[in-house]
Amino acid sequence: MELDPNRFLESATIALHDIPLQTALARGTGNAVRNRQTAMGELEQTADLRQQARGSRLRGLADLPELLEQVESNITANGGHVLWAEDAAEANRHVLDICLSKNLKLGVKSKSMVTEEIELQKAVAEHGIELIETDLGEFIIQISDDRPSHIVMPLMHRTKEAVRDIFMSKLDMPYTNDPAEMTAFARQQLREKYLQADFGMSGGNFIIAETGTVVIVTNEGNGRLSTGMPPVHIAVVGIEKVIPTWEDFATLVQILPRSSTGQRLTVYVNMFSGPAPASEPDGPREFYLILVDNGRSKIYGTEYAEALACIRCGACLNACPVYQNVGGHSYGSVYPGPIGAVLTPLFEGKENASPLPFASSLCGACKSACPVDINIPDMLIALRRDLQSEQEGVWKAGMKAYGFGFSHPLLYQTGVKAAALAMRFAPRTANGDLKTLPFPADGWTENRDFPPLAEQSFHDWWRANRRGRENQPADTL
Repeated sequence: MELDPNRFLESATIALHDIPLQTALARGTGNAVRNRQTAMGELEQTADLRQQARGSRLRGLADLPELLEQVESNITANGGHVLWAEDAAEANRHVLDICLSKNLKLGVKSKSMVTEEIELQKAVAEHGIELIETDLGEFIIQISDDRPSHIVMPLMHRTKEAVRDIFMSKLDMPYTNDPAEMTAFARQQLREKYLQADFGMSGGNFIIAETGTVVIVTNEGNGRLSTGMPPVHIAVVGIEKVIPTWEDFATLVQILPRSSTGQRLTVYVNMFSGPAPASEPDGPREFYLILVDNGRSKIYGTEYAEALACIRCGACLNACPVYQNVGGHSYGSVYPGPIGAVLTPLFEGKENASPLPFASSLCGACKSACPVDINIPDMLIALRRDLQSEQEGVWKAGMKAYGFGFSHPLLYQTGVKAAALAMRFAPRTANGDLKTLPFPADGWTENRDFPPLAEQSFHDWWRANRRGRENQPADTL
């Protein structure tokens, strides 16, 4: 599946008529919203906790260069290695260099959005390295040659029945409709891979600068097995994930699971600051942290820097009426939903994702759901402004022509009559409704109805019924 944000309108239209997708979205987003509301409702001072979490993220961004150096210093002191990647190609090259230099052929990977972003799977596969997704949703995505449609729940677009069919087709699973039995079958498939793997990979939900600790939060235990059993652990993390202190983490770890899955705390919270000490029999013997920029520095210091505070909980996706109806694949991006409509144009260039800032009703549900109170609606408006300013020449020329026509009565009236005449020849449906306006106005009717023009203009009606009667008494008119 190729990703193309500029095809959002086409993809969304298809998604709206996809019955299995609509069923999956109704189940998935509905449950997620209800669970989040219940979990957040347990807190006595939700608003205060959100602002405290926001402060933790913004402090991390404010001191980002210094905190990144602190991370590097602490991890190096603990025996780990820190590598820097300016873009996706360099990040993938680091992973490949490690694997090729150590003859690593089989890896197991915990869920990671940044590795999706840099297309790591494709890069390692081209060099004969097998990298197995161990998160259940990501594992199903991988074996079905699909793409994630949600930041936290990558299989949001699939129903239970569809997953059953995938397992039966790809893994020869005996028929069952019980989710617990399907999960147990997948676990059996993966367990041997943990034991055979040469290396393990993970992302990072947070990096705590004061100790150089990378943290991942999971519910399936696959994160611990992927990072603790193989002899080499490679963590790939975006530079924006740094927070200053453990106190900041204590705040964020309370609000992340409540916002993402409606839990008070995830089942597993895994932390690593380097390789296992020689005195410990378990754990990786080598640890590499790859810090990925890939466009983040271009956002840092701009009016959109707040978008880097995102903690990837997915709450804005679940709450968004657009995402609820068209799903994640319609956005044509690794990062879908409201936050994706901000990040994708900034990462990939506004011209390469121009429909996404408009894929919002600006209802504000995303901001209300965001655990760190990111003002997504304002950033979407700003992106629309930027896109408009880039087309300012065409827009100004059009407005000047519009103004000139409306300021000259004869020209205006001629234009109205010409439009009415042209409408007679416009394509229509069987019952006479207008199908589309001619080019270039067809962009309007592609997604909107065009009301029919009046058979008689107001000026013509006035001439026929009121001209010459302006000075008569009101009761005779």
